[in-house]
Amino acid sequence: MEAMPRWADIVLVPLISVLLAFGLSALLILWIGADPWEALKLMVSGSFGSTYGWGYTLYYATNFVFTGLAFAVAFHARLFNIGAEGQATLGGLGVALVCLALPWPHWTLALPAAMAGGALFGAAWAFLPAWLQATRGSHIVITTIMFNLIAGALLNYMLVNPLRPEGSMDPATAKFPAGTNLPTLHEMLAPFGIEFSRSAPANVSLILALVACLFVWWLLWHTRFGHALRAQGHSETAAAYAGISPVRITVWAMLLSGALAGLMAINTTMGEAERLILNAVEGAGFIGIAVALMGRNHPFGILLAAILFGFLYQGGAELALWTNIPRELVVVIQALVILFTGALDNMVRMPIEKLFAILRRRRAPAAPPVQAPGE
Repeated sequence: MEAMPRWADIVLVPLISVLLAFGLSALLILWIGADPWEALKLMVSGSFGSTYGWGYTLYYATNFVFTGLAFAVAFHARLFNIGAEGQATLGGLGVALVCLALPWPHWTLALPAAMAGGALFGAAWAFLPAWLQATRGSHIVITTIMFNLIAGALLNYMLVNPLRPEGSMDPATAKFPAGTNLPTLHEMLAPFGIEFSRSAPANVSLILALVACLFVWWLLWHTRFGHALRAQGHSETAAAYAGISPVRITVWAMLLSGALAGLMAINTTMGEAERLILNAVEGAGFIGIAVALMGRNHPFGILLAAILFGFLYQGGAELALWTNIPRELVVVIQALVILFTGALDNMVRMPIEKLFAILRRRRAPAAPPVQAPGE
């Protein structure tokens, strides 16, 4: 019997963790002499009070969905992929090379090719750590962290040297052809008579993120490959006894994880910047870890957690812009949410498990008295 109901694990534990993080954040805001209630109202209004705020919240959430799914796929195979940051960085390089390769006439032709480029480069960057883990025993955490640093150095070299336009001092590629420009939510909703901010960066990549959630859900829980992947995550010994190759699952799980991380570049590189720049990932690969853990590594939970972190990013920017709350404190608030939903998860989980155990004992029917023979 489970220690607590599934709904409590998915909803109640993360909710209490977030409330604890917000409560401690409120104390910090009070400590610096600001009003936490006014700060919360400003964050909510700045993130959800206008289509401009919604546009930025959904833009950030789109990034976190891709990196959260990337981490979750590997995690289900008992692989702790810390390399989504580097895989998304190289995914941006793949997207840029595709977009700059041809004078694309329309985004509907450029988008599938760019998706293939981003996914291929992200998967390729995940392959070597996966192969080293599967065949040489090199720990996936160490190799993926190292590959993050290598990816940043490689991108810096490419933008400073081969891909920098002639005469430009900016370490960035040239603007992509107009045919690669993705439609924003403003353009997508206008035919339906729905007004949306023109300056908000949310674009068709949001739809791709939702499709990715459905794809990962179907793959993990409704295919033989997903069953094999999760079986290895539960017990590699039992999976190998059942004929599942640990090398094959490890490599394919990481390839899929890297491809999902690489697809994030569609949103940042092709959708928002419309060129490849340094630091386009901006830590989304690491935030994806917290998003996946908070969402219990389920696509639906990841989507909700990504929206929460999108709110924190956009609301935090509003706080830093319109109040005397320093930007560093905004980062602390985000870190507290990560801390309580990740590292301190058991601090919340164990009391709730005990509470449900007590309730279960109280509801259990009393055992009938044992009668002696002949009574």
